[in-house]
Amino acid sequence: MKKKSVVANFKSSTKETILISLGGSLVVPDSIDIRFLKKFKQSLQKFLDSKNFIVFVGGGKIARVYQKALAEFGSKDRKKDLIGIVVSKLNAEVVKNIFGKIVHDEIIINPAKTIKTAKKIIVGAGWKPGWSTDYVSVLSAKAHKIKTIINLTNIDYICDKNPKEFPEAKPIKEINWKDFLKIVGNKWSPGLSMPFDPRASKIAQNLKIKVVIINGKNLERFEDFLNDKPFIGTVIQ
Repeated sequence: MKKKSVVANFKSSTKETILISLGGSLVVPDSIDIRFLKKFKQSLQKFLDSKNFIVFVGGGKIARVYQKALAEFGSKDRKKDLIGIVVSKLNAEVVKNIFGKIVHDEIIINPAKTIKTAKKIIVGAGWKPGWSTDYVSVLSAKAHKIKTIINLTNIDYICDKNPKEFPEAKPIKEINWKDFLKIVGNKWSPGLSMPFDPRASKIAQNLKIKVVIINGKNLERFEDFLNDKPFIGTVIQ
């Protein structure tokens, strides 16, 4: 008999659950960013009376360094993916440990796995080759019937062009999925640096999930969003 997929439920908590896709480059830009981690912890703690959090942590820049090295020796995408998943798990381990007793003690990799916990925060990491952290986050949102994902990254806005290549690129505050996919395309590869994974975007579009892009280097913007205040960032829906 095929095993039925089940999901985390925070012991049937009635509090809102916020799902965060946390860019690994915020956690480890070059070395572990202790200052950012302390601020991230403080930000989440401000909302724990009314919200639970699921945080999926990416591999980020460090994963891409390893993937680039493997590519030099002819490694295929699967091996590059696998090493990115290892880095994602390392980053997630760091994030989990900053929360002490209020976080679930297991790092989640399967977004459909059942977790009955009295803890207020669950931390997850990458899972399968070919699946980005954004992709896993969307699947988790689907399983939990969550309609908004906050993607904490290192950009202020999505732009109509790559600002690294086109200085005239214009920031976008709101965009629909159809137009966003025109910008990012429809292909994904290990270490791809995009505002949001194109394949995950297609699923989010079909599920009518809203993704909010916020620069995690300015966590007051993240707090503004959670407080229903005007904030700096891009909404895709």
